Amino acid sequence: MFVVAGVTGHVGKVVAEDLLRQRKKVRVIVRSADKGAPWSKQGAEVAIGSLDDQAFLAKTLGGAEAFFTLLPPNFAAADFFASQKKTADAIAGAVKTSGVPHVVMLSSIGADHEAGTGPIKGLYYLENALRATGVTLSALRAGSFQENVAMSLGAAKQMGIFPSFAASADYPVPAIATKDIGALAVQLLLHKPAKSEAVDLVGPAYSNRQIAEQLGAAIGKKLEIVEIPPAGIVEALMKGGIPKHVAEVFAEMYDAGNKGLLVPAGDRLEHGSTTLDETIRHVVGTG
Repeated sequence: MFVVAGVTGHVGKVVAEDLLRQRKKVRVIVRSADKGAPWSKQGAEVAIGSLDDQAFLAKTLGGAEAFFTLLPPNFAAADFFASQKKTADAIAGAVKTSGVPHVVMLSSIGADHEAGTGPIKGLYYLENALRATGVTLSALRAGSFQENVAMSLGAAKQMGIFPSFAASADYPVPAIATKDIGALAVQLLLHKPAKSEAVDLVGPAYSNRQIAEQLGAAIGKKLEIVEIPPAGIVEALMKGGIPKHVAEVFAEMYDAGNKGLLVPAGDRLEHGSTTLDETIRHVVGTG
């Protein structure tokens, strides 16, 4: 039995569907019965509850061979990191209580740093909380998601611009497709390592200029790159409708990237093959 969280998101959905295709027993975690119904039809067991409910999660993990988990962000929380820490503690507590032998955690490149990385520092905390339980942990440290291009789609279509928060719009950064992340997560679930490890996963590298060119081609517009200086990132994100405390968290992450902190530092490095143009076609609905 494999327990899978995050099945309403990109990565968790890939993980659960792939395991079901391989005729594995799967128990998915969802927040409501309506979200669980499609999974029941596919043959999965459905557990309705939340990852921050330790008692529920411990019961759900009973008898499981392995557990795929992530740390869902709560952007409505007044204190973003306190919310991350609360959920991380519940997950780790449930893992210890249940005795599940293997956890595959969706982490991030940069999770080797305790602080200064915005939302990624919550992943650092969860990685270490899980290691402290004694479970065998496969921390899947993914690079930047290719699907993040969707966040620029509105500005591209409506104003013909592509905001760039990088130090240079011409500096290439590896970007990974979520389907490649899910595929590696399944391999990790099916092959428990001899000891805990952090596995970095990256894809092809693209600069923001290249991303803007590919996105523009997909929607039939030549996009103007608007480079946002570090001091203006919070304001720019707030203009996009993001609350100030959340904007400050993400500004710290962009700053960490510009400082070179978000680089592979795990036990081994894997590569995804999906190209950005394929992902963009999916995002804009043309492929």
